[in-house]
Amino acid sequence: MKKRSAKVRRDTAETKILLALTIDGRGKANVSTGVPFFDHMLTLLAKHSLCDLTVKAKGDLDVDAHHTVEDIGIALGQAFIQALGDKRGIRRYGWALVPMDEALAQARIALDFSNRPFLVFEAKNWNRISNVSLGRKSEFRVGLVKEFLQGFANEARCNLHVDVLRGDEPHHIVEAIFKALAKALDLACQHDPRVKGVPSTKGKL
Repeated sequence: MKKRSAKVRRDTAETKILLALTIDGRGKANVSTGVPFFDHMLTLLAKHSLCDLTVKAKGDLDVDAHHTVEDIGIALGQAFIQALGDKRGIRRYGWALVPMDEALAQARIALDFSNRPFLVFEAKNWNRISNVSLGRKSEFRVGLVKEFLQGFANEARCNLHVDVLRGDEPHHIVEAIFKALAKALDLACQHDPRVKGVPSTKGKL
């Protein structure tokens, strides 16, 4: 079976991004965004989804990381929609429940490559932690996770529900979200030999 892959280039006045995705990969990542903590999260995403992911990005980090993180979410969503093609034979739905370190954080994610973009994001204590900055240079604000997910859901044209059920440590919460997203993507993108054609009664997604 031919590997499903895509390359996306996104150039704006704020960011320059080159992203390559292979859905049927081995979880390899080569990521350089200028935001080390975000590099770590994208590497986790590749590892646990078993997608191969390359991201090279230069953004206006002298302003902040917002544009870089959001635009990579957009580019990643575009790559998935391209790589999936007409979506014949895929499971379409994916979900995951992922704990992180003594159940301090737990993220539940459900997604549907439905061609109807929508994000639902619910997280306890989010108002308390969204302005917390993570990383060695405190360059990644926790609230940027939602911006990344919104950009991804819009461009992947998927219905994405993210629930953080509990958690106190912001790093653990963010990591649980990315790992759960990875596992949900892995499931949704898998080919199911029982699925004939497009997995929709409409005959098209």
